Order: sequence, then C-alpha cells, then structure tokens
Amino acid sequence: MSPMPTGRLFRTGTGADLVLTRSFRASAEDVWASLTESDRTARWFGPWEGDAAPGRTVKVQLAFEEQTPWCDLRIDACDPPRRLALSMTDESGSWRVELLLSESDGSTELRFVHHLTTEDGIGEVGPGWEYYLDMLVAAREGSPTPDFDDYYPAMKPYFDDQSGTDRA
Repeated sequence: MSPMPTGRLFRTGTGADLVLTRSFRASAEDVWASLTESDRTARWFGPWEGDAAPGRTVKVQLAFEEQTPWCDLRIDACDPPRRLALSMTDESGSWRVELLLSESDGSTELRFVHHLTTEDGIGEVGPGWEYYLDMLVAAREGSPTPDFDDYYPAMKPYFDDQSGTDRA
C-alpha cells in the first residue's frame, strides 16, 4: 500500500507554509522527547550533538540521506513541550521549520510547518517531509521503516498541484 500525501500549502505574507500533521496516542512530553532527544531523533531523522538551547547551533547528522552528512541546525525557539523552531542551511538551501504539539484526551497532534520563501521545488520537498514524519511514526510504533521510493516521485504531482504549477 502506497502512503497518501497529507501536506497542505498555505500562502502567507512572506511566502507559503507547508503544513503536515501526525497524531500519536501519547502525551506531548513523550512526543517532545522523540523530537528533541538525540538517541530518539537518530531513529527517524538523525542524531545531533552540541549544547542545545534557543539561539544556539547544534550539529545534526542526516542519517537517512546519501552520505549521511552533518549540518548545522540552529534552535530559533524552544518552548517544551509545545513548540520547537529550527533553521538550517545546506547545499539545498535554507530551511525554517516549526514543530508544534497540542495534546487532548490522551493524544498529541504534531503540526509540522515548513516556512517557504518560494514554492519552487515543493514537489521534492513535500514528499521528503512526508517520508520523515512517517519515519517518526514508525520509530515510535516499532513498525517497519518506510521506503523513500514509495514517496518520491509518486507524491510529486500532489505537491506540485498544491502550488498550482506543473513541474514535469
């Protein structure tokens, strides 16, 4: 069964926000730990090292990318267990993301927001975040790891349609 894309694009005054959500039967504190503790981020994104605090930069290894590169990741804001804002610059460009948690009735929703300055490349970016968030789900549930080939290029048309462009 192929994964279904969930991301939505919302226009803002400064660009657009790509928003993806996932729900967990867990407390916000437990989901927060999956987003912030290096041994747990290693299971779905990559480990990190350094002195983590707002305004500081840590090194994160992109463990599921080719050649598993290390990149600088700046912590722009941190309000445990509700909001984490991060920025990173790599060979693909600059990334600004927010991870927002809300808890209700024993479940926690993660709202992942990628603040985009341009919609160029959304057909590649969207499937990538779907993959990583499903990796998070799999890591938390102990289920099989998804295969990126199930996400890209299959989801590319969906995300290109979000921006109203056809980038074949």
